[in-house]
Amino acid sequence: MKDQNQQGYWQETGRWVGYEENYDMEAGRWGPSHISYLTFKSIVQLRRTMNTGVVMLDREERSLSSIAEKIADEMISKKEIRPGDREGLVQAFLQDRSQSVETQALTPPLEMQTFSVTERRDASDCVEASMVLVGALDFLEKPTVAFVRLKDAMVLESALEAPVPVRFIFVLVGPTKSDIDYHESGRVMAALLADKVFNQAAFQAQSDRELIDAMADFMDCSIVIPPTEIQNEAMLAPIISFQKKLLQERLRPTDPQLRLDLKPRKSSIAKPLPPEDPLVRTGVPFGGMIRDLKRRYQHYVSDITDAMNVQVLATVIFIYFAALSPAITFGGLLADKVDNMIGVSELMLSTAVLGVIFCLVAAQPVLVIGFSGPLLVFEEAFFAFCKAQEIEYIVGRVWVGVWLIIIVVVIVAAEGSFLVRFISRFTQEIFSILISLIFIYETFAKLIKIFKAHPLNLNYEQLNDTLEDPWHPVVTHHTIQDNSTGNVTTVTVIRHRAYPNTALLSMCLMFGCFSIAYFLRIFKNGYFLPGKLRRLMGDFGVPIAIFLMVAVDINLEDTYTQKLVVPKGLQVSNPAMRGWFINPMGEHKPFPVWMMFACIVPAVLVFILIFLESQITTLIVSKPERKMVKGSGFHLDLLILVSLGGCAALFGMPWLSAATVRSVTHANALTVMSKGPKPEIEKVLEQRVSGVLVALLVGLSILMEPILKMIPMAALFGIFLYMGITSLSGIQLWDRILLLLIPKKYHPNEPYATKVKSSRMHMFTAIQMVCLAVLWMVKSSPFSLALPFILILTIPLRMFLTGRVFTELEMKCLDADDAKVTFEEEPGVDMYSETRMPS
Repeated sequence: MKDQNQQGYWQETGRWVGYEENYDMEAGRWGPSHISYLTFKSIVQLRRTMNTGVVMLDREERSLSSIAEKIADEMISKKEIRPGDREGLVQAFLQDRSQSVETQALTPPLEMQTFSVTERRDASDCVEASMVLVGALDFLEKPTVAFVRLKDAMVLESALEAPVPVRFIFVLVGPTKSDIDYHESGRVMAALLADKVFNQAAFQAQSDRELIDAMADFMDCSIVIPPTEIQNEAMLAPIISFQKKLLQERLRPTDPQLRLDLKPRKSSIAKPLPPEDPLVRTGVPFGGMIRDLKRRYQHYVSDITDAMNVQVLATVIFIYFAALSPAITFGGLLADKVDNMIGVSELMLSTAVLGVIFCLVAAQPVLVIGFSGPLLVFEEAFFAFCKAQEIEYIVGRVWVGVWLIIIVVVIVAAEGSFLVRFISRFTQEIFSILISLIFIYETFAKLIKIFKAHPLNLNYEQLNDTLEDPWHPVVTHHTIQDNSTGNVTTVTVIRHRAYPNTALLSMCLMFGCFSIAYFLRIFKNGYFLPGKLRRLMGDFGVPIAIFLMVAVDINLEDTYTQKLVVPKGLQVSNPAMRGWFINPMGEHKPFPVWMMFACIVPAVLVFILIFLESQITTLIVSKPERKMVKGSGFHLDLLILVSLGGCAALFGMPWLSAATVRSVTHANALTVMSKGPKPEIEKVLEQRVSGVLVALLVGLSILMEPILKMIPMAALFGIFLYMGITSLSGIQLWDRILLLLIPKKYHPNEPYATKVKSSRMHMFTAIQMVCLAVLWMVKSSPFSLALPFILILTIPLRMFLTGRVFTELEMKCLDADDAKVTFEEEPGVDMYSETRMPS
């Protein structure tokens, strides 16, 4: 380019940060990321020119000027340019870089990672750039190219906008009158360097011949579209599946170092060790727990320092509301199920105290612990059993806690966490659907209860009375006389009057809260407003929904709605029946000795529930695709979590487990994503501070009684409905249930739908639905305590089906653990896509 003074300069017109971005000359800004599209002519011309061009490998120059001089000297020696052109060529290389609107030259920086570094290093530590310089110099006789690979990536002065180390430099210059389109040829080389396979080949190449072969491999996997008019985008759909086949063949060698039959370059970096499997048994008592301690505690200092990040602060605020809502909602439901023996205050205090301790000593502090649906089912069943046996429920929980500690010590000593390997998608998804249905069912059951208490009447007779309080309860006394004994019994009946519009307003608050939270979750993955603002609104969707419904309820002063009941301060929910310390020998009467030993049975059930939820949650959060580098601790975390729950029972607080949805949400909020149309994970901010702060904030919320009591219960029911419905997303069983109503031609392009006959797929779905129905019946029966045992039976059932009812291939397609990690930053996809155990 030339400016107004006819001075030449280089202009950046394209860049690749994963995908291509072009500089909009008219708008003066960078356009959106997109897949590169190249002309076949430019690819062929570039390859032909590379055959005679200059290739310089492993150069040790440290400045752009010295590199330019070496390129010019090499071109002269190969007779690509005349000796008299040397000075003009060097001066052209060293011209200033401009961000002017006018542009023709191209210097696209490529953010890339080499295979030898990516596997063990943080992505932000191994970013390297490539420079592609193309342009027309009229004093040259013919087009010529130069490809330079530096031995060590160097930050070159004024080369790029950002001070990124440069590894590759490509130059294409020639006369204006040439058959080569310099701009398109530069785009071709930039796209080549953005390709991971070619980039690795260029990094390992020992000669220019190997570089040309890598270009040929790139061309072999490229698709040429004939010069035919494309009527609509749907006509391009078959290209995607065809390209996937080409890519599979290209990447067939499992070791990228062996690709293209190239000899690996010598590197000072040692070959990384394979990742350690935390579920492999050591054969030593407590060996797995000791290994967890050694693996995780070496990063304890960084667990604190890594929290010095603004993203962690935003995560704390977001997860606080995500943890507070279930604590309040489950606390209210639990109080109803157990006659207020345990309620909101106990659950919030348990979440705070146990959460702080867990995050400080756990091997995977990213986990968020809390109360869950399965534990609610158990508490209801155990309370009903104790009530029927006339046993003190709150004391029975103490002995269940004692046995919990004994069981978990034995299991951890035997490294029993390896058993999680046998829990396949078959069992996980049945349990997931069950919990989601419990969420949804409880929501509507509560709404129906409100409608029964406050029915819609044509006339509310108490409004016609001239009373100061027309809503006071109606008290009636009935006298019953026993003629045989002469005793007179007075029965007092209290009838609460129905409030008008209460049921309708409660329904509106519930569905309104659900709709706003659900819409903001979808809005976060949309395209309106800037991404940061959109994600901020989506992340705070739940508290926004609650706040708006509280505002609506406050403004409707003439309509009554039930509010959240929160004790003042650290008061227990039922001070008349219990205190903060539970006497193991009995609170109001002696506890049966036989029941002390019999409590091992419900303890086993509770342990199974906590084991399933916590271990599967750890599996999901610790997937290799997340690029967590500090490791996890199946054995240590299980011991800490169950032991804390056992001790909590002594103080009348509920035991907790790892909450799947909240934990995945926490991990996603701490994930740093790359830019581009398809974001990829760069790193996760693995630290302990966010979990500790969230737990402390939940505990301090106990003191927010004046504010919390303004929240209508109907709004919390809406959040409960939101949790249940969103948890269904990403569960393959739910997707296959919907396929029962969808014609085959509309089935998705998934292995379970394409490689398995529809009838066989529907049979597998029907078997899971039968198991789900059996679990629901057990849950709703007097034998609900047996729910975990029935759930465990689905594991041998799945083993029986394999090879007898379904072939190995069918089971691999229907029951393989092939869930793909996705994040909310990817349009149209959210974190619930990978969670199969809502809580």
